[in-house]
Amino acid sequence: MDANSLSYGIAAVAFGLLALWLFARRSPLVSGRPLAMACTLSTFWAAAYLFAPKGFPYGIVELLRNAGWYYFLLTLLGNHGGRATSRLMLFGYCGAALVLHVLLWLGVLGNSGWLLLFVGSAAALVQAVVGMVLLEQLYRNTVPEQRWGIKFLCLGLIGLFGFDFYLFAESVLFRAVDYSLFQARGLVNALAVPLILLSVSRNPDFVLRFSISRRALFHSASLLAAGVYLLLMAGAGYYIRYFGGDWGGVFQTVFLFGAVLILVIALFSGTMRAYARVFLSKHFFAYRYDYREEWLRFTRTLSEGEPGLHLREHAVRAMAALIDSPAGALWLRGENSRFQCVAHWNMHDASGDEPADSFFCQFLERKEWVIDVEEFDRLPESYGGLPALPEWLLALSAARYVVPLVLHDKLIGWVLLAPTRGNLQLNWEVNDLLKTAGRQAAGYLAQLEAAQSLLVARQFESFNRMSAFVIHDLKNVVAQLSLLLANAARHKHNPAFQEDMLETIGHAIDKMNRLLMQLRKGAQPIDNPDKVAVDALLRKVLESKSLARPKPALVAEPAPVTVRADADRLERVVGHLVQNAIDACQGDGTVLLACCQRDQWLEMEIRDTGCGMSEQFVRERLFRPFESTKNMGMGIGTYESREYIRQLGGEIIVSSTEGVGTTFLVRLPLPSSALNDQTGNMSLEERKVL
Repeated sequence: MDANSLSYGIAAVAFGLLALWLFARRSPLVSGRPLAMACTLSTFWAAAYLFAPKGFPYGIVELLRNAGWYYFLLTLLGNHGGRATSRLMLFGYCGAALVLHVLLWLGVLGNSGWLLLFVGSAAALVQAVVGMVLLEQLYRNTVPEQRWGIKFLCLGLIGLFGFDFYLFAESVLFRAVDYSLFQARGLVNALAVPLILLSVSRNPDFVLRFSISRRALFHSASLLAAGVYLLLMAGAGYYIRYFGGDWGGVFQTVFLFGAVLILVIALFSGTMRAYARVFLSKHFFAYRYDYREEWLRFTRTLSEGEPGLHLREHAVRAMAALIDSPAGALWLRGENSRFQCVAHWNMHDASGDEPADSFFCQFLERKEWVIDVEEFDRLPESYGGLPALPEWLLALSAARYVVPLVLHDKLIGWVLLAPTRGNLQLNWEVNDLLKTAGRQAAGYLAQLEAAQSLLVARQFESFNRMSAFVIHDLKNVVAQLSLLLANAARHKHNPAFQEDMLETIGHAIDKMNRLLMQLRKGAQPIDNPDKVAVDALLRKVLESKSLARPKPALVAEPAPVTVRADADRLERVVGHLVQNAIDACQGDGTVLLACCQRDQWLEMEIRDTGCGMSEQFVRERLFRPFESTKNMGMGIGTYESREYIRQLGGEIIVSSTEGVGTTFLVRLPLPSSALNDQTGNMSLEERKVL
């Protein structure tokens, strides 16, 4: 008996006895019968090499044996929910390989010996890789405390598939089979039988609990797909070289370079990765998402960077990462009961505001539904209670998903996301994930707003405490000076001393009393504002700034018009804005003032050609208390100016460009009598000042 017969004979006997023992056990479990079937096919495989005549289709036997082990491994892996689909895919591949082997055996593809050897070895090599990938998934995703029960099974089968990989890889590379390795193959397979038997004795029921890692499956699937692709491209390249004549080598090099380049592009493509994740989640898992991993990543993204810094942008990024969206923007409720865009990520054209009492906002607050803009366009009836989407939303080309942010059943905003790279379709699972993440993000954002409000309140408290101390000290000074003034009567015999002393002390008392009145008045609300002539007020402000550089000037002489306000406070507002414009120019530039009546509003414009401000600074810091770009500034002037204008029913609108300049537009409502008196008094040139 030669070495080949002895080797494969031992393998046939070993697998045959194991198969008989397994069938005799009559295990009622799902995994018992597939294991017995795999051992039976391995018995026939070894017997084929022992007794089959020359010309027998050994490739078909190899494929059937490997398919039996695939079926057994898939049965164990099938507990996680993807059994039917994964079986269908894998046995679809086995069916295609079977057809290929039949065509080779019948000589349809040619009778060349090298072609039969190359195709057969390459197919066996791929089958060995598939087996090792399945084993890797089985061992990696089994709960650690149960791995002892399958450890020897995995060792035995990895030896079986690993030996095949080495044997057929060498055959593909050197275009010849190493017969010493081939003869030892039967004994190597027989050595796996005791290991399988030991594993069955340790875990006779093969009841395993799995913890499938989506990341590991994604990487394994990517590696397997890349390996199969490279093998196919290598075969095609060899075919081109063989039949390409004198140019075969050149064509082969160019073809292989292009194939590798396409593979690299596919591996680095975000869209391809997104499609792969969706495909694997759909066909290999009962649930699309690994919620533990997604939640850890979501929380990590929200908490990146310094505490509270750019949290709004991080919230958009975290929501977008859940569905592989490349861009997004955030809308939050403002102080004027309107939702405004406050942050964006890769969606620079995001804009628009929405009233809090609109149908759109009420629908988001009541239903908490994630709105798919494309689905709403096709099936608006599926969003019952929402008659139409806002015009500003439809005007955004990158708008696809609207995720509400609800806290304590109150809508605080929403996140607008761009279409996903994998063309994700909304279903119950995606909706639940986005809704839950939206509530989590709403909590973070509300906490940020509360922290900022608390900080401002504490700063105001410190400022008010400081003001109280100042007033107290001033009172003491006034009392001392009053006493000094009373005692000065003793020196009435010196007329010159009396005159100078009385004049100086009286002036100090008047000045300090005015300061006290200003501090007290600034903390009080406006009860009965008077009519203020705006044209006279502007001339007074310009006169007070006449020594400044650059010197502010009027664009045109304003027409007489009055508004209801406190003259001193309105003068301080305009004076503060003019002084800021002067400081921004730093002595080089122009500061212009203009005033006109537009409909029922008085509009005052302060325009400068200074350094300007960024959009982010205007949105986040300009009107925030105690935020100042000046070295000696307290940062409350602009905030106080805006609050006072709002008390009057007006608003301050800012437009600024860095390096170009800034424009402050102060709009105040005109009294009804002023509207009637002023109609027709303004020239066309005055109306076009702004």
